[in-house]
Amino acid sequence: MASDPRQETEAQRNDRNLSELIQELRVISLGVQVLFGFLLSLPFTARFTRLDAPQRDLYLTSLVLSAVATTLLLGPVAYHRLVFRRAMKEAIVQYASLMASLGLAAVAGAVLIAVLLVTDVVAGPLPAALITAMVACLLGVVWYAMPFARRRDKRGAGRLFLALRPTLRPPRASSPRPAGGGR
Repeated sequence: MASDPRQETEAQRNDRNLSELIQELRVISLGVQVLFGFLLSLPFTARFTRLDAPQRDLYLTSLVLSAVATTLLLGPVAYHRLVFRRAMKEAIVQYASLMASLGLAAVAGAVLIAVLLVTDVVAGPLPAALITAMVACLLGVVWYAMPFARRRDKRGAGRLFLALRPTLRPPRASSPRPAGGGR
């Protein structure tokens, strides 16, 4: 691995890593809590009683995955609070990183199951399967394939991104206009 050009001490690196991780957890925690709250409210709606047994199973699976994701993504906060000021920042960062990775996997599952359930109710099983498969592919590429490609090869994500887009052309340099405003 190439050396980091930041010239920071181990303590500074741990501080930065923890700060970045906390920011990531703040963003994803809000999203999963909104999903979890929405799922908690569904059984109290009139239409919920019309779900068939497989749809209720999907609902329960998504609810449980949302609860697991919430627990995993909030776990680092509790861990940090209990070991705060005990010179354990590197351990906190490692634990929080693991919990964030597991939490993201649970969020991915909860989102996909929720998409499958809602699209099944709205459009039927075939469109639900196709739409969920497309969302799963998008999620897999954006959340996993691109970061892993980037991690393996510093230019990997760039190449993958370019492969997914039409040919990119650099912007044209604007030339000065002739006097008189003509073209």
